[in-house]
Amino acid sequence: MSPAIAGAANGADVFFILMGAILVFAMHSGFAFLEVGTVRHKNQVNALVKILVDFAVSTIAYFFVGYGVAYGVHFFVSAPVLNGNEGDLFAPQGRDLVKFFFLLTFAAAIPAIISGGIAERARFWPQAIATAIIVGLVYPFFEGLVWNGNFGFQDWLTATFGAAFHDFAGSVVVHAVGGWLALGAVIMLGRRLGRYTKAGKLVAFPPSSIPWLALGSWFLCIGWFGFNVMSAQSLSAISGLVAVNSLMAMVGGILAALVIGRNDPGFTHNGALAGLVAVCAGSDLMHPLGALVTGGIAGALFVAMFEWSQSKAKIDDVLGVWALHGLCGLWGGLACGIFGLTALGGVGGVTFMSQLVGSLAGAAFALVAGFAVYGALARTIGIRMSPEEEHRGADLSIHKIGSNPEADMPAR
Repeated sequence: MSPAIAGAANGADVFFILMGAILVFAMHSGFAFLEVGTVRHKNQVNALVKILVDFAVSTIAYFFVGYGVAYGVHFFVSAPVLNGNEGDLFAPQGRDLVKFFFLLTFAAAIPAIISGGIAERARFWPQAIATAIIVGLVYPFFEGLVWNGNFGFQDWLTATFGAAFHDFAGSVVVHAVGGWLALGAVIMLGRRLGRYTKAGKLVAFPPSSIPWLALGSWFLCIGWFGFNVMSAQSLSAISGLVAVNSLMAMVGGILAALVIGRNDPGFTHNGALAGLVAVCAGSDLMHPLGALVTGGIAGALFVAMFEWSQSKAKIDDVLGVWALHGLCGLWGGLACGIFGLTALGGVGGVTFMSQLVGSLAGAAFALVAGFAVYGALARTIGIRMSPEEEHRGADLSIHKIGSNPEADMPAR
């Protein structure tokens, strides 16, 4: 291959990965507006600021620590070396740098997921510290086990069960880990004031804006095709099967949540996300019919477990992130080991036992880490706003401004 052709091919891959990174980065606006629409009006500004600041903190933590933990790579060399102009440590034309950007957007999704669970009563700076710890150390440890073969975890699964744990786009590595971390955080933080009566009855806290909630879901759905399809990380590896499977799982989640959720718009819009969470792991292996079933089960699972966790288990998870990401992500890891099999029309190369062990390992690791990180912060600097601050709302208590400042001013 001539240098010109090789350069063009490499440049195309750089552009491809960069577009994937931009699409997944745009998903963070979806996380923000989904939370804005779900929380009460007095906490909308806090939702927007948290997601943006969490992304900034995640970038610093992942650049200086996390990426090295996961992949053994650091960036403390000259710019020509980083860009691939000198030596062979980094790929030409900055391809490894846009790969970092792409994987960063995945890592930063973890605190964005947690943010939805702990909304309306978490202190701001302790959450920023938790983000740095999680993105710098906790998430990259499991990411490296699965996606870089660290510590022989994948080799052991292959030798024991006949195949490595397969998670193409992060049903478990990103979503289940984020959701189970959030469960630990939510439990350590405690319930919002007034969420339950003294008798334990659930008190409804209606969302502040269905349109903002819906817009957040749309942003996430659109960006998700970058999340899944561009996980191939090169043009030569791109697969239309991933795109169609993502589509089928999304609509399966929508329709199941619509029916099981009795036409509730919040459930319907989150049902799309449930289907997309679940299909990430096996989107490159499943038949579209398998993806449809996977998404449909995820949509129903989200609705059922959101209602159970809120009313029966008394877990005050504001956006239902444990049900949406934790449980649907766990289901996605298992579904890959079912619908990815050739016997059910899949591509093959997976075993159910490897998917079961890998999925449960991710959930258990994240749950323990969630209790450890947020438990340590709760016992040292505190993680919850005071009752007075919570009653006033995070917008005025933390940011000193509401979402409609002019409307809040006294009439003149």
